[in-house]
Amino acid sequence: MDWNGHVEITRAASVIADGGVIAYPSEAVWGLGCDPFREAAVNKILEIKQRPVSKGLILIGSSLDGFYSYLVGLEPKYRRLFSIPRSQPTTWLVPDNGFAPRWIVGNHATVALRLSSHPVVAALCNSFGGPIVSTSANPQGLPAATTQTKVEEYFAANLGFCAPGEVAGASRESEIINLLTGEVIRPG
Repeated sequence: MDWNGHVEITRAASVIADGGVIAYPSEAVWGLGCDPFREAAVNKILEIKQRPVSKGLILIGSSLDGFYSYLVGLEPKYRRLFSIPRSQPTTWLVPDNGFAPRWIVGNHATVALRLSSHPVVAALCNSFGGPIVSTSANPQGLPAATTQTKVEEYFAANLGFCAPGEVAGASRESEIINLLTGEVIRPG
């Protein structure tokens, strides 16, 4: 299904733009998302997940262009590596150049960025106009939601909207790799 321009995707993007928190399906699990530049929205996600700001958060986007400002200062070879499609969802730890807010970076010298080809994620980021926060839809210590029903069980009263769709069937959450060193922080 082509989700671009879909009324529910447009509504989800509007909730994000207005400072709300949404849930959406990704490759392996459901995620919670918001505008990364809205500190109150990010704090709401951290509160409902019971996650400390020091851990930082992943940003998910649909295109290299959407991450341009986060990649300023990187050598071209690293921008190319970041943009190469991979067989599994991959989150890259990119040196923080000061563009990402502190509440996204946490206590790290890097910012976590992921390009996604999931059709709902891509349409959502396109409609919103850039990357959004991406953290698994689960309270700290509980399994990540793989269905909309589980998302609603965890967070129904705390969400501005639940986007349509289903997870893409990846077997694990994204692999996390340091872009400059190649060190795998979390296997995928």
